[in-house]
Amino acid sequence: MSAPPLPPATEPADVPADESAVRIGALVPLTPPGWVEAGHHLLAGLELGVSEVNEAGGIAGRPLELVVRDTAADPRRAAAAVDELAALGVAALAGEYHSVVARAAATRADALGMPFLCSSAVLDALTEQPTDQVARLAPAQSHGWRIYADFLLAEGHSRVAVAVEPSLYWATGTRILRDRLAAHGGGVVELDARALSPEPLCDGLVDSRATALLLLVGQPEPAVPIVTSVRRDPRLTEVMIGAPAGQPEFAAWAGSLGGDGAGIPFLRYLPERLGPLGVRVGAALRERLAEAPAFVAFEGYDTVIVLADLLRSHGVERARLAESWPAVDVEGTRGRIRFSRTPGINVRQWTWAPVQVVDRDPAEPARFRVRHTG
Repeated sequence: MSAPPLPPATEPADVPADESAVRIGALVPLTPPGWVEAGHHLLAGLELGVSEVNEAGGIAGRPLELVVRDTAADPRRAAAAVDELAALGVAALAGEYHSVVARAAATRADALGMPFLCSSAVLDALTEQPTDQVARLAPAQSHGWRIYADFLLAEGHSRVAVAVEPSLYWATGTRILRDRLAAHGGGVVELDARALSPEPLCDGLVDSRATALLLLVGQPEPAVPIVTSVRRDPRLTEVMIGAPAGQPEFAAWAGSLGGDGAGIPFLRYLPERLGPLGVRVGAALRERLAEAPAFVAFEGYDTVIVLADLLRSHGVERARLAESWPAVDVEGTRGRIRFSRTPGINVRQWTWAPVQVVDRDPAEPARFRVRHTG
């Protein structure tokens, strides 16, 4: 089965590309079933980074250009986009939010000898084999989700239920949680969110005797109906709801759920306090997005800053860029970025971006509270 046709780049079709430009291919989910809101935040960060690089003189006097392709959360579409972007002569690839999609893109980039800086995907096994082509900014899932499990234990939740959909990403997250909780005498009960509608799922949650329910499901469906049902069930008033993958970070969550969406802890990859660069970039992102930027937007910005530094220092030849990940030493919005070989991770990894467990304040759902730091 062939992949669906790829959309054009974001520049208008009647405007020719600048042949003098240094081009970066950007992989972003911009249409369903991709998480479109996350894609827009990621793209806003990438675009802001490119704009600021060009305002500062570009790459040795050449403009930096972003060539955007919509992955729509489809691994085959992402792999096809990597082929197309390689043929267009981009110097490197950037972006992607969905872990399984990023894995397909990373595998194809490795096969083609294409440098790829993954912005947001966290799946540990981003590639099956060690590669010098791929680097990643986001913390690996095993790192962030262990921190989330430690938060659960500190809050007294050792018996946890997960509402889960079939996915390599969700299955891996469940395993991480189970292993961490089991080491402290706890356990995980799985509730199949595909087989159970919200009301029977609530029944299963009652039977499980779990004190917390984690949403390992898509947003808004079925996450929003599940939250609404649990909040309305008088048997479950003491059950904490959590969403380690970050669904409550985005404005649409609060828009759909209102106060019901508050008090649901999630993972966020920001420091407790941003430095001067992070504050400045955060203000620019807020203006560009017309809402508070999610951490994903900062990941997009940092991706461009890292690639621009490499392109200035090492040129645009792909093989040389891929060899230069260990030379990265850049001040990003969330700390100093350097890449290393991390045990169990087959790509170059920033070890680590800051990790928080955060929720929306029930007293003021537009405000975030830091509940735990890793």
